[in-house]
Amino acid sequence: MARVKWLAAPTSLAWLEQAIAQPELLLIDHAHCERKAAGVALQLMFRYPSEVGLAAALSPLAREELEHFEQVLQLLQRRGAALRPLPAPAYGSALTAQVRKGEPQRMLDSFLVAGLIEARSHERMALLAAHSPDAELRALYGELLASEARHFGLYWLLCEERYGRQATVERLEQLALAEAQALQGELASPDQVRMHSAGVIYDPKYVH
Repeated sequence: MARVKWLAAPTSLAWLEQAIAQPELLLIDHAHCERKAAGVALQLMFRYPSEVGLAAALSPLAREELEHFEQVLQLLQRRGAALRPLPAPAYGSALTAQVRKGEPQRMLDSFLVAGLIEARSHERMALLAAHSPDAELRALYGELLASEARHFGLYWLLCEERYGRQATVERLEQLALAEAQALQGELASPDQVRMHSAGVIYDPKYVH
């Protein structure tokens, strides 16, 4: 398993097998994930309009996420598949619930949650790039890896610049455990597989 520094638990083989078995479903969900990631970056820009340097950092990220959305959408169209709504896993709402309400804690948590989601996406796309039997999908996921790594790196820098390394690391460790817990369990049916559906191997040693 590829180790991603941010994450407290690696993705399981069960998730990878489920994802490989449902390539079209995962592509549709991936398109939604890219669109949502762009929305998160824009939301943070609008929430903190006077935060120095934030718009300059997040505006290019939002554009790149939308470019990825269009890239996945085009691939779906070439395959004759339509983008459609999908029931979302509890993952996103579980992480959002960890964000503290008052400032400046809310900003720190919001950046770290966004970064954790990017880190998990990066880890799972790396697995798909390495193991998918579909050459076109291996190429797609492999192409997106570098930008996903940049994205969670950017959220880290935004935190470290504003809160310092120690406070950032301490809170990240707490949120990373919550992120891993949100992915524990098993799917009730194969058609529930998503980019952020359940499937991790929890190991206390697999921490930063």
